[in-house]
Amino acid sequence: MSRVGLIVNDGKELALNTALKIQQSLEKAGHKVVRVSSSGGMVGFANPDQHMRMLGYNACVPEGFDSSMAFAIVLGGDGTVLSAARQTAPLQIPILTINTGHMGFLAEAYVSDLDSALEQLLSMQWMIEERTSLVVSVMRGEQRRWEALCLNEMALHREPLTSMCHFEVSIGRHAPVDISADGVILSTPTGSTAYSLSAGGPVISPDCPVLQLTPIAPHSLASRALVFSDEEPVTVFPATPERLMMVVDGSAGCYVWPEDRVLIRRSDHPVKFVRLADHEFFQVLRNKLGWGLPHVAKPDRQ
Repeated sequence: MSRVGLIVNDGKELALNTALKIQQSLEKAGHKVVRVSSSGGMVGFANPDQHMRMLGYNACVPEGFDSSMAFAIVLGGDGTVLSAARQTAPLQIPILTINTGHMGFLAEAYVSDLDSALEQLLSMQWMIEERTSLVVSVMRGEQRRWEALCLNEMALHREPLTSMCHFEVSIGRHAPVDISADGVILSTPTGSTAYSLSAGGPVISPDCPVLQLTPIAPHSLASRALVFSDEEPVTVFPATPERLMMVVDGSAGCYVWPEDRVLIRRSDHPVKFVRLADHEFFQVLRNKLGWGLPHVAKPDRQ
């Protein structure tokens, strides 16, 4: 009897109802199901008045999960997928994402296609697509004060009602650069369609082995998005006397103080997505974001 995972957004009624149906189908097919909540991957924001979260990124792996699992099914929206990535990537468990949320940019299937998706999954007619993930660590000297796994992006920015900030960014062996802006975003290709896109960064195809640095509201016309090899580790030094806020994938983060530095490096554990069909990225952009739609001239009004 093989063991499989089921990761559910417990705050969504549709996800709960769908999870029950999936668990029954999997158990009927002879699988042992380990069901957990996606909340285990939501690290949250560290309270500056309490101890920092000094645990490594492996701390999000749920109890009962191990590397022998054939796959895990994720039920929820894009936020749930980001949480599930932290729960499964350290063990290299492939995840099938079924959307029960809104946009579902990271979804492979929808509830309306559930029966056919399960049939294809159980008959092993699927492929694996690997997506780059990052390890984001807040360091003070040699002490690790905070750490999390990241699929989309790390954003480091000023607090509300404070002035513009300065960031010294060191990328691998290259000379460090100084950026004056409200903040900086360091994203993967997967994250290039998220916060970075809203800040003016380019869309990057997920099969490109690169990372992207995007300033938020830069104070100079010379500060624009930069794309570089994902083999280069990145260190961001906050060159400002005020504390900064760091947010990872929208559901994890902490304050970063002037004496800290943020270290970002490509993880050795990519996120493995189950693909039931050939994943055509341009088509996803077209369907979800309206990219590349033809322009139709409007008729003249007489």
